Amino acid sequence: MRALGLREADEIRARIPDILRKIGGYNIETIRPEGHNMSHLLVGSEGTLGWFQRIQLDLQPIPPHKALGVCHFPTFRKAMEATQHIVKLGPTAVELVDRTMIDLARDIPAFRETVDKFVVGEPEALLLVEFAGEDKAEQLRGLASLVEMMGDLGFPGAVVEAADPKFQSEIWEIRKQGLNIMMSMKGDGKPVSFIEDCAVPLEDLADYTERLTDIFTKYGTKGTWYAHASVGTLHVRPILNMKTEEGAKNMRAIAEEAFAMVREYKGCHSGEHGDGIVRSEFHEPMYGSRIVRAFEEVKDSFDPEGMMNPGKIVRAPKMDDRSLFRFKPGYAIQPLETALDWSEWGGISGAVEMCNNNGACRKADPGVMCSSFRATGEEKDVTRGRANSLRLALSGQLGPDALLSDEMYQTMDLCVGCKGCKRECPTGVDMAKMKIEFLHHYRKKHGLRLKDRLVAFLPRYAGLASKLAPLLNLRDRIPGLPFLTEKLLGLSARRSLPQWRRDAFRAPGLSTGPADGTAVVLFVDSFNRYFDVENARAAVAVLTAAGYRVHFATPPEDRPLCCGRTFLAAGLVDEAKAESRRMLDTLKPYIEAGVPVLGLEPSCLFTLRDEFRSMHPGAESDALAEHAMLLEEFLAAEAKAGRLKLDLKPIAASKALLHGHCHQKAFAAMPAVQQVLKLVPGLNVETIESSCCGMAGAFGYEAEHYEVSMKMAEASLLPAVRKADANAILVADGTSCRHQIHDGAAREAVHVVRVLEMALATE
Repeated sequence: MRALGLREADEIRARIPDILRKIGGYNIETIRPEGHNMSHLLVGSEGTLGWFQRIQLDLQPIPPHKALGVCHFPTFRKAMEATQHIVKLGPTAVELVDRTMIDLARDIPAFRETVDKFVVGEPEALLLVEFAGEDKAEQLRGLASLVEMMGDLGFPGAVVEAADPKFQSEIWEIRKQGLNIMMSMKGDGKPVSFIEDCAVPLEDLADYTERLTDIFTKYGTKGTWYAHASVGTLHVRPILNMKTEEGAKNMRAIAEEAFAMVREYKGCHSGEHGDGIVRSEFHEPMYGSRIVRAFEEVKDSFDPEGMMNPGKIVRAPKMDDRSLFRFKPGYAIQPLETALDWSEWGGISGAVEMCNNNGACRKADPGVMCSSFRATGEEKDVTRGRANSLRLALSGQLGPDALLSDEMYQTMDLCVGCKGCKRECPTGVDMAKMKIEFLHHYRKKHGLRLKDRLVAFLPRYAGLASKLAPLLNLRDRIPGLPFLTEKLLGLSARRSLPQWRRDAFRAPGLSTGPADGTAVVLFVDSFNRYFDVENARAAVAVLTAAGYRVHFATPPEDRPLCCGRTFLAAGLVDEAKAESRRMLDTLKPYIEAGVPVLGLEPSCLFTLRDEFRSMHPGAESDALAEHAMLLEEFLAAEAKAGRLKLDLKPIAASKALLHGHCHQKAFAAMPAVQQVLKLVPGLNVETIESSCCGMAGAFGYEAEHYEVSMKMAEASLLPAVRKADANAILVADGTSCRHQIHDGAAREAVHVVRVLEMALATE
């Protein structure tokens, strides 16, 4: 090396502080005259020197025993001061969680319950301190020493102890999702990554973070903080609006002042994740021109044509070059008069931009999100792909007519509205709601197909159709008719259709049950009124047997109430608003009296808790959302409070195999189903770990979706059903779920309320 002779390697090694080694730039201190391991030079080179065909990993066993202490601090500085003392106990990890992360995690349904379990009061900062090793007793002693030290530091009783592995795992999941939790912040201002890798000695950590906070204040912002307190590498991200020139200007100013301060503390500006574009530009003031020239010589020796990840580590562009940003100069959202309320995000663009490409929607474990992607493996069919497409279309980057194009329709088509992303996406991307908004505008331009119209308007003609049930049900009984309906309507000939009932559910008056019983309102949706009639009747039987006075909210006109779900699925938001308005008006006196509104069909009931708020934002819909619950949620809550008086006996089946509706999972209602089933004496409950059943309302009935629908079902649901003992009772609260099980596995599933009805004690 001409710029830096090999003889000077020892001198360089002596000059570079330990905190800088093997972090920034290239690992030139590993080069020795007597020879060296070339892999050490390639490690951390960020793809700029070569690529690997094979890598040998040195795997280490995971310690079998762990103990975790969650240390609470009243101020951020106190947490930073305590870190240098806590590390002397020899913990395996000391990780920071700041107040911003706590508050944001509480707003994310998937994390709220866990946060409430391990956060006591309103601390400004937490330190997660873990001890791990072979000896369980030793780790518990470490935890005890932590509690004692916190007391000595002036924080007695400030440690939440977690010895249970499951509890530990739940806490660490919050920390693991730290970046995504921070990025769930709504609005144009987001935590921006460019100084998050700075590392300073622990004895300087408190002063460094306090001074950095002062810098943020100087530029009119604040920072978010989390991660590796034990090694002085905090992931700090100033909140900036990177859509504006001012945001880029402030980013550079903060970077320059922060890096100067890091040099003052003899720290490092690239403490963990590498240099990339944001930090490579600052190597020269950090290391000096001589070392940077040596970096360039290493790069040129390996990659003389500059093809390997150019612009990183050496010869980097300006870190504030807006042409490299996600939001390039001139970025603007095209005007769009939305049908739903997006004010929570500052507009639909803010909601779409919540996707930060973290890829949680591409997971393969048997949860909810994202079922269509698991079936196709295509990026366009995952939440991230749809969100990026919408963002590019809304900002005009795909052309002036992209938003309402057939290509965009194909991108949105396989979203089944499961709402898994609403719960499971760490930043809360609600693609189901975005699809409704998209379809609203798409239908206004392109109109509806006959098939879409038949499904959407079902609640309006269902009363008449039920009277013609024998005629309409011939479709599945006369050969050739399924083929004809596929050709004419697009409904798959390989599907049976729901059977209309002439004996549709009719309320036995305005109310029924004990006159002095606690009042509840039973909302019987169109599906349980005209198809699965037994569920509605069972609900009345169970509630009255438990002593409740069941009211049937009746609108002034004869047509029963409807949540508008079928209209929303077709993008007919105006029609859905009309239906939801009827429901709000009819239920108003019950809501004002504090009467719970109970539903049977998850997709319908959760429309009251979710989409109603987007169609009619305000106190009225908020109040309904607070009172609306699935029947099983109500019964589980009553049982927990000791108010449920339901005399149940064992049933013929000793095991219940439970499949959860996507919306039950998305709104955390599955525990209630399990708890209610366990009220039946001797009934063992096993839950199928599955994603969407694949039917998803009308989706699986459509010929164009049949194959992907069955692929979703075959991922886990149908194999589990086929393996189930013939004597086991199959439970599925969703009408579509039950139909998929019937068609795909030739087994009959029942609603949970039917199980309770079977178990009712009779004299």
